[in-house]
Parts: sequence; C-alpha cells; structure tokens
Amino acid sequence: MINLSVAIIAYNEEKNIGRCIDSVTGVADEVVVVDSFSTDKTEEICRAKGARFIRHKFEGHIEQKNYALTQTLYPHVLSLDADEALHEELKKSIIAVKNNWQCDGYEMNRLTNYCGKWVRHCGWYPDRKLRLFDKTKGRWGGINPHDKYEMPGADICKLKGDILHYSYYTKEDHLKQIEYFTNILSKAMFEKGRTAPLWRIYLSPVFKFVKDYIFRLGILDGSAGMQICKLSAKATYIKYRKLNRLYKSIGAGG
Repeated sequence: MINLSVAIIAYNEEKNIGRCIDSVTGVADEVVVVDSFSTDKTEEICRAKGARFIRHKFEGHIEQKNYALTQTLYPHVLSLDADEALHEELKKSIIAVKNNWQCDGYEMNRLTNYCGKWVRHCGWYPDRKLRLFDKTKGRWGGINPHDKYEMPGADICKLKGDILHYSYYTKEDHLKQIEYFTNILSKAMFEKGRTAPLWRIYLSPVFKFVKDYIFRLGILDGSAGMQICKLSAKATYIKYRKLNRLYKSIGAGG
C-alpha cells in the first residue's frame, strides 16, 4: 500500500475546510493545508483536525498549488480545494487505488452544489478533474485562476465517484467570485497576448449562454440552471471587457 498526502490550499475557508478534511479520513496519511494568511478560524479548525498548517504568500492558484506539492511528504498526492469533499464512492475508489497503484494519475468527476442544488448540466458536470497523481511526473499549469494538473505522456485512469464541490451558497457569493476571477483571468490573458475586439466582448456572452443553457442542457437544472447560465455569460462579458480595458490603458486599443 502506498502512503498518500492530501494537499489543500485555503484562504478564509472556515465554512468549508472542516468538511474537506473530515472527508479524507481513512484515505490520507497526511493532510497539508497551505494557507494564504486567513483571518478567520481556518487555522484553528485545521490544527484541531490534525492537519499540518503552513502559511505562504499567495501568488496565484497555480503557484500556490505547486508550492503545496513541495510541502507534501509522499510522492502520491490527492489535491483538493477547501470547498471540496470526497463522496463515499470516490473514497472507496481511492482506498482501492492505494492498495494497487497502477497508473501515473487518476481522474474523477466533480459534482457542484450551487445554492443548495446539485447541478448536473450547464457544462458543470461531469467536470472531470485530474486530482490523484504521482507528483514526480507532472505539475500544476493552465491559466490562473483555472489551474489544471498536467502530466504529458502519462498513463491516466478514471475513478468511480465524485468530488463534491460546495461552490456558492448565495447569488452574491457567485457575483463576488466573478469579480475576483475575472480580475485574475483578464490579467493572465493580457500577459499571454490574448485580445478582446468588440465583437468578442458582445458576442461571446451570447454564445456562452446558448451553449450552456441549450446545448449543455442547463434548462434541465431549473431556476438554478438559468441563474448559472446567465451569470456565466455575464462573467464572459466582464472578462473580455476588462481585457479590452487593459489594452486601452497602455494605448494599444482592443
């Protein structure tokens, strides 16, 4: 049987972190929480539950998750966000893998709870994630804040069971996250040379809504699906609008 480290990054997650740590009981041989100087009870909860708590300045989601990997004792790592937890079926799958590790990494589906409703459409499910891996064979990449674990040429297997993602408790939480994420994403896109002409600013949100609500069956998620798809389209507009403004601020136009 392999030893397994669980790596979690956190900031002011007193509402979620306890559930996350509790869900890996019986799976984790150590739990490492890398915290970007929380001001709530996150540290108190982590230490009470036996996690190793490390403070580290936040420089980006990708950077923070890669730093967390350097703090784990074991090469085999399960990476979770603080607002996530393991479903019992997934927990059983991971225990089985610990007893018979065969692949370089393992993917699993993520099921999101939005304002009390489990969302199975809108492009939010199955939302496959590579979260269990041999850290010597990959690293976190992507574009902040949308990180992804990258293992070029690796042998990846699929596990049964879901990561349970407790995303937003209220519409206001969603709007705050949109503001936060679009700030980060527009800057990352700007640094990569992505552009935001006017047609993209105004047409991309329309395409986003139609794709998520009609083609990705968000309509089947009822009022939650409508709200998610409308706010996702709004986020697309805000993201490109902010990118356009970054170009205008340096006199480069859109």
